[in-house]
Amino acid sequence: MTTLDAHAPFVLDTHELGRRPGTSLRVHRVLPAPDGLTVGLASVPQTVELDCDLQLEAVMEGVYVGLATTVPVVAECARCLDPISTTVTVDLHELYVYDGSDADDGTREMDGDLLDLEPALRDGIALALPATLVCTPDCPGLCPECGARLADEPDHTHSQPIDPRWSALTGVATEATTTDEES
Repeated sequence: MTTLDAHAPFVLDTHELGRRPGTSLRVHRVLPAPDGLTVGLASVPQTVELDCDLQLEAVMEGVYVGLATTVPVVAECARCLDPISTTVTVDLHELYVYDGSDADDGTREMDGDLLDLEPALRDGIALALPATLVCTPDCPGLCPECGARLADEPDHTHSQPIDPRWSALTGVATEATTTDEES
């Protein structure tokens, strides 16, 4: 494992917590949003700071971390491509095992008393980001033929071109309607 910098924004020093199982500590941190978080049409602005509430608990294997934050999201409507701003709530729980332990199942490992929150936070935000968002539940979207915004033009239509193979039948439908009206 690489040595963590105790002054890096995502690195948390658990020295104050100690290693006695059952001890806990509440921590409040303001962290920068991890760079490059985009899922589908939704992304987290890179200039955002995240107000994070952390609950640290010493357990036999290491430190159990609970993190809760609200993340601002910018996106485009999946139907009409209008810009959308919303938030998602991230509530993650992660076990960080003490360095030198036998955990090899993908569990995150501590570096002495230091742990790196960035990978867990990045994963938690990426999983919370919606793949698609719509500006309103009844957004009609865009016209598939010309791209006109259907919310601006509710009566927007195009004349349907008739397949030349079926064009001979257009007169039959008109004749049948006329015959029915005369009866």
